[in-house]
Amino acid sequence: VPEGLYPGDYLIPVAGKLATEYGDRFVGAPESAWLGLFRAEAVSAMMDMIRADLAKLGIHHDLFSSEAELQAAGKPADAEQWLRDHDLVYDGVLEAPKGETPEDWEPVELPLFRSTRFGDDQDRPIRKSDGKWTYFGADLAYHLQKAETADALIDIWGADHAGTVKRITAAVAALTQGAGRDVPFDVKLVQMVKLMRGGEPVKMSKRSGNFITIADVVEEVGKDVVRFTMLTRKPDAQMEFDFAKVVEASKDNPVFYVQYAHARIHSTLRKAAEQGLAPDSGSLELLGEADLALIREAAQFPRMVEAAAQAREPHRIAFYLNDLASAFHSFWNAGNDDTSLRMIQSDNETLTSARLFLATQVGQVIRNGLAILGVVAVEEM
Repeated sequence: VPEGLYPGDYLIPVAGKLATEYGDRFVGAPESAWLGLFRAEAVSAMMDMIRADLAKLGIHHDLFSSEAELQAAGKPADAEQWLRDHDLVYDGVLEAPKGETPEDWEPVELPLFRSTRFGDDQDRPIRKSDGKWTYFGADLAYHLQKAETADALIDIWGADHAGTVKRITAAVAALTQGAGRDVPFDVKLVQMVKLMRGGEPVKMSKRSGNFITIADVVEEVGKDVVRFTMLTRKPDAQMEFDFAKVVEASKDNPVFYVQYAHARIHSTLRKAAEQGLAPDSGSLELLGEADLALIREAAQFPRMVEAAAQAREPHRIAFYLNDLASAFHSFWNAGNDDTSLRMIQSDNETLTSARLFLATQVGQVIRNGLAILGVVAVEEM
């Protein structure tokens, strides 16, 4: 990419496609002749890349909304008119910025949304002085469109947008309560992920076009590692993704620790089958306190899933799976010191079958939990 132009090797194929399709047709032409066309082609290409990268993570969106399409359809104007009809937009002048007032600031009458009625700090402009929509004005249209058919609205934003939560919450409340259907609205703030390699930051610069894409990460460590690792932190918590640590065979690596528990169970069942032993629930009364402690941990799963769904916090399932894996590994390791706790009891086939049944249930819980997170449980490692 030539010096001074927007950097990034991912732009080169887009430019190549334009060159192939249009040749020198626009060489020397005024910007008005090609800018709109090139912009549309570039946006389409970027969206194709985004969809492809998401697909590599097992994420498939049913619908992408376009701000340009919303504006072309007159949706922001519809939202403004709806709010005016309900006395929620008025023409007024914003207060001067607090602190040192910029030299170019002057009072200008703007259409303002009465967001203070809904808990915001101040009323918000929906148009600029030149008549164009503010970001907030476009957001109004988007959320109005969503609220027309949704039973609940959930927005996922970068944490750097935390300052706009109040105004959008106010807008959704106005648009839905005024229409007689109060639609619940929730904003999940997500922190940036810091990429590391062996404890050292991976240096990136968007300005110089030097960065790592999610596709690069998936290619290096795999989809399931990325998905599970991302869900081992609350979304609003800082996170370091270390390429070396996420593939470590260590109990400090939750991806490995949980998958190893499932693989260990599968290996045990396979070896038992080779000896003619099979799981059986008919003699569970033979299980002791150590077994029951593992059962109690596994039995928490349905309640954990329900709580995670209600709170919209999938990381709870990842935390739980790590705890369950830890409980299973502890039970397994206890058998090294106390042979009566081993899964396979060579002199007691009935107890062995009961323990194998317990192992199948723990394995099923791990498999189900991973499936909820979009991760495939491995059978051997």
